[in-house]
Amino acid sequence: MWNRVLMVSLVLFFVYLGDAILSDWVPGFVQSSLGGSLVMGLVVSFSSMVGFGADLVFPQLLRMTTANKLMTMAIGSSLVFAGVLLWSIQWPWVALLLVAMAVWGIYYEFLGFGSSQFVSETVQPAGRTGAWAVISIFKSLAYFLGPILGSYLFLSQGNSSVVLLAAGFVSFGYLAWRLTGMVKRSKEIETSEPNEKLNILDEMGHWWVLFEHVWPVLMISLFLGLIDATFWTTGTVLSDTLAQKHWMGGMFLPFYMLPPVIVGLLVAKWGIKTGKKKMAEKFMLLGGLALALLGLGDGLWLMLGAALACGAVLSVAWPLTDAVYSDIIARMGRERKHMIGLSNSTISLAYIIGPVVAGGLASWMGERLTFVVMGLGTVVVAVVLLLVTPRKLRLPQVEIQEWKD
Repeated sequence: MWNRVLMVSLVLFFVYLGDAILSDWVPGFVQSSLGGSLVMGLVVSFSSMVGFGADLVFPQLLRMTTANKLMTMAIGSSLVFAGVLLWSIQWPWVALLLVAMAVWGIYYEFLGFGSSQFVSETVQPAGRTGAWAVISIFKSLAYFLGPILGSYLFLSQGNSSVVLLAAGFVSFGYLAWRLTGMVKRSKEIETSEPNEKLNILDEMGHWWVLFEHVWPVLMISLFLGLIDATFWTTGTVLSDTLAQKHWMGGMFLPFYMLPPVIVGLLVAKWGIKTGKKKMAEKFMLLGGLALALLGLGDGLWLMLGAALACGAVLSVAWPLTDAVYSDIIARMGRERKHMIGLSNSTISLAYIIGPVVAGGLASWMGERLTFVVMGLGTVVVAVVLLLVTPRKLRLPQVEIQEWKD
């Protein structure tokens, strides 16, 4: 089991590295091409609008699709995204950038569905927190190195080189994926049942049934996603601004991404089996407090320290939250993709709301205070969740079994 997790994580490292380079470069490119942080937030959030729509239709269209196929489609979508970006460098039209954002949103959903299905089917319940922690180590290392590599190449060779480098890493990841074929060895559910007929109203009904029972963990991932979206939009602009004053300022975003590389090892060794929800909420609270510290001043080392502290505590909260989802998904059997779609939709919603709210706040009060507001909001929500979250999330199994009829 752990060999499969390690091999899949290593392969996806190259895919994540390509995406990290583009995630750091895209907001600045969009803002310089179209002008204004609010416009940048609106354009970037379009990818998550498309992703949210995909979350509604994928559970029915891809009900019996294997994790291997989902991962392959994710890698392919990433390469298409890079190709459209190359066109947009020559013709930075709004329409072309929106097409690129749409493909980006589809990529994230394929990747989310594929990785969630892989962990829930391959890893035993006691090891799911550790598995997500291992995946987060490789992912975070990629997102730590990506902005550094992308920024250096952008300054030395320009926009096109950044996109080509990212596409090169993703292509290498695809080649490694096909050569290893590790996901094919996972315990995928084989069935001859056809996919469901597409009915968005039915899917929304399924989501509502699930929401009534699992809403606390959905709120956790929503606010974790809002913080992440703020770092990867307004945070990239702030990092560039700080870098103009001192070269260490460009480490604001990498400092946020570095801790999971180390903390992930501790979480994997920790082997957390119970109490994952409450523990995730406590670390979410600490993450909000870390961002609120930015209200104390605009000193460079304070800002870097806050980013580092936030990244450290959230690198514990994320695997715990993902492990809770994997537990729920495994309990749902063949209807698991409805839960995957609902859980992914919270991240899509975070990346719809986050860039727009963060962009609007940044244009009004500046990038630093934007993080302070996001941190204080996270603290309030975390306190409420700690008070009201039940010990165990129970699913309406009888009603779920009727969905396939």
